[in-house]
Amino acid sequence: MRYGFAQYRPPAILYDHLNLGGESPDGGKIAVNSLYIEKDGAPWIGIMGEMHYVRCRRERWREFLSKMKAGGITVVSTYLFWIYHEEEEGVYNFSGVRDVRAFILLCQELGLQVVIRIGPWCHGEVKNGGFPDWLLQKPYPLREVNEGFMAVTKTWYGAVAEQVRGLYYKDGGNIIAVQIENEFVDNADYLLALKRLAIQCGIDAPVYTVTGWNRASGARIPVDDVLPLFGGYCDAPWDKSLTKLPPSSHYFFTGVRNDSSIGKDLIAEGEDEDGWRLPYERYPHATCEIGGGLQSTYLRRYQIKGMDIYAMALIKLCEGANLIGYYMYCGGENLIGKDSTLQETKQSGFPNDYPILNYDFEAPLSMYGEIREHYRLLNLLHLFILDFGESLAKMTFVPAEIMAARDDRKTLRYGMRTDGHSGYIFVNHYQRLDELEDVSDVVFEAFDVKFPPIAVNGEISFFLPFHMDLDGTKLLYATAQPLCRMEKTYFFIAIPGINPVYQINGEEITAKTGKENGFCRGDVRIVTLTMEEALFARKLGGAFYIGEQCDLYLQNGALLAAEGKEKKAFQWKEQAFAPVSAVGQKYWGDGDKSRSYELGHRAKDIDSAVPENAGAVCLQKLDEAPFAPDCELMTEFWYGGKPKLVWYRIKTEASFGFVEINMPCDVMQIYADERLVADGFYRGVCFRIPARLLYGKECFLLLSEQKDNCYMEERSYG
Repeated sequence: MRYGFAQYRPPAILYDHLNLGGESPDGGKIAVNSLYIEKDGAPWIGIMGEMHYVRCRRERWREFLSKMKAGGITVVSTYLFWIYHEEEEGVYNFSGVRDVRAFILLCQELGLQVVIRIGPWCHGEVKNGGFPDWLLQKPYPLREVNEGFMAVTKTWYGAVAEQVRGLYYKDGGNIIAVQIENEFVDNADYLLALKRLAIQCGIDAPVYTVTGWNRASGARIPVDDVLPLFGGYCDAPWDKSLTKLPPSSHYFFTGVRNDSSIGKDLIAEGEDEDGWRLPYERYPHATCEIGGGLQSTYLRRYQIKGMDIYAMALIKLCEGANLIGYYMYCGGENLIGKDSTLQETKQSGFPNDYPILNYDFEAPLSMYGEIREHYRLLNLLHLFILDFGESLAKMTFVPAEIMAARDDRKTLRYGMRTDGHSGYIFVNHYQRLDELEDVSDVVFEAFDVKFPPIAVNGEISFFLPFHMDLDGTKLLYATAQPLCRMEKTYFFIAIPGINPVYQINGEEITAKTGKENGFCRGDVRIVTLTMEEALFARKLGGAFYIGEQCDLYLQNGALLAAEGKEKKAFQWKEQAFAPVSAVGQKYWGDGDKSRSYELGHRAKDIDSAVPENAGAVCLQKLDEAPFAPDCELMTEFWYGGKPKLVWYRIKTEASFGFVEINMPCDVMQIYADERLVADGFYRGVCFRIPARLLYGKECFLLLSEQKDNCYMEERSYG
């Protein structure tokens, strides 16, 4: 069956219309037109991952950032939470894990650019949205232009400016953009006043951004002075519903940038009465919050799979996104303040309750540095963008002739990104928590190109090239997904269930798959990797590697394997892959093993018998609480009444690897020497805790009884 596209319309690109852009001392230049961001005169697609320095242990910053770079991240975005730095009025703390300057300098050392999100209000599931408690006691309204609030914000911006002085792009530094405020939707004058205030304080970057979502009309912003960024999540942790939500629209090719559902717990619904509409045509499609995972709230608890995130990101890329930004890309851990915990709670006036410490977000890179399935899948897109992004940025989205409706499980979901001649056909055959019907005899037609028939079966998302220029060799089409290149060798991925067929100069070639195979046409070589090989492919330090079932990254010049012991890898050298060794990562310096020890059982009743010795972990149930926590860490407002609590003494005989606690409950907490070191809401899978947090300490496990007052997904996990 033929699958065609709507009519292509060349974009009318606007130049020099925004008050954005800047130059570096070495002659570099950043500019923004209406279709893409330019770096040094060329189109550029940034790959941005959110990591909060204050939520990650400082001794692991280098490791986490190195893994982010290995996963294809080129820009690190990070919040500066006001409450973390000025918990007591007039007393600033930018030391230790709060040392934002050291973090940005480390990013620069590693070749990563930075976007700072300076607030003053941030959200980020932080208490008061990041406002210090003392600020809420002031007599003037917050988040608006008035003398009192603008004065105290100027003081905050001034403190930030002092920390990052000399680190801007104009100074030869790596700060290329600044986000002002967050999720502010209805006062352009306020946003413009914040931008001017930031510049007055010395916070001077080429690009100033704001979040652009709000209802269907988009946020009301100072049109020519900021770049609106968008996003989308695979579910809605902020929703008050305790049931499964309708199918997410982010798994359909719609071309709609604005997701009016983001933050609807805090943003009022409804249309703007005066007919306001954000002029999307003035800006490149840029994102800052493609959900890299989901943070479970007390009411809504999730299990994330790799395809949940990959399919959504692939669609955004098809729809024309020319800045790919993930929130979060690296999980983290909240700090505890002097007088209270610092996470968002109903007790602090917000609609949701979050764990006290755990901000893992089920991100591609976990709060403990583990690499997840979506890290590997997303890197397939990142490798492609890094090598082909300059031409891709000029291409625009063209929808399918027939688009699937929201409740449609039969119609093929596809779209195209093109410059009117060449381009890519994107296909998504995945809907989170649902099943789509297989589609056979799919024949794509794009302009003068007719693809051979393929079948689209199972949970897959992919894209196919047409009229692709391979160093002068013309590839009419391929039924394989382009990945990256090394000089004149081009690497593609064999899509599961689809034969990799290439049409070059009138010749149709069915390729053998695997890194050992390849074929040449002229002076160009094509290698078709299996999906398994591609998932472990990395470009590191200018070289191309494939790990043998291991995740590779560079740190301090050494090739490391994240799996914790020496691993085999292959490096592309002179038209072939040669074996190399990767040193096993050491978990916090305590050995080179990564074994997990399972603790507990799958019984429904947490009072059931628990083995006293499970692997290298000893567990003993206690008749009474061993101590009273300093602050109300197991708070009653989560449960609507005092919960039944069960205490266990827990001891690990190993300092390496992970303890896996597989005990159904409502909330879990672990204390080491009477200090809370781990927590989380039970979501149907085991809790996973580094043994290092427990080793050599007096530790207790606290569980509250399992209840049915939340939405918990039921799906096979892995």
